[in-house]
Amino acid sequence: MPESTGDRPLGVFGGTFDPVHLGHLRLAEEATDALGLAGIRWIPAGQPALRDAPQAAAQQRLAMVRLATAGNPRFTVDAGEVEAARPSYTVQTLERLRRADACGPQRPLVLLVGADAFAGLPAWHRWQSLFDLAHIAIAHRPGFPIAVADLPATLAACWSVHFCDQPALLAESPSGRIVTFAMTQMAISATQIRALLASGASTRYLLPDAVIAHIDKHHLYQEN
Repeated sequence: MPESTGDRPLGVFGGTFDPVHLGHLRLAEEATDALGLAGIRWIPAGQPALRDAPQAAAQQRLAMVRLATAGNPRFTVDAGEVEAARPSYTVQTLERLRRADACGPQRPLVLLVGADAFAGLPAWHRWQSLFDLAHIAIAHRPGFPIAVADLPATLAACWSVHFCDQPALLAESPSGRIVTFAMTQMAISATQIRALLASGASTRYLLPDAVIAHIDKHHLYQEN
């Protein structure tokens, strides 16, 4: 059923999650509080369009996200991109969410991205259409706000039009604003974790225990 247009903004968090780790979880948790979101919809990519193929299969990555987010009532998992037989483009994901049988056209949606991903936005498929479909919230390190002067010219111009320093205003429209929020710095990367797993080293306290158990059970990320 479509979600109520009167609901608070819904965060949208997409990624390969190869594997999902505590840095991802902390970003989603802090975004929910900082931006006044009703919750976060996690959307694992099936076939990422702008990066190498993930090491784990789409269904395995989906299963790990479900395990990692279980028990948090503010988190839900969307399998739509894993089940789609096409490359995953963010603009198409948001168009799917805007259908009447999903979130609908009026629910405020907030796309969560990191600072590095935002700086690369002009390389994304139909990137300027993103602002017609969602707000964009950028996570940055505490004390290191986004350096607008360092952004590509087209993106800096877009920033000047869309930036908003009041996250509370996200609830007033379905899309079109840029906001930022500082998140606790956690030097964790999926690349680092895959290397640890391949070498047989411990990933304890980097991954949720349920995800570690799933990786062990299915022998994921091990060198052949």
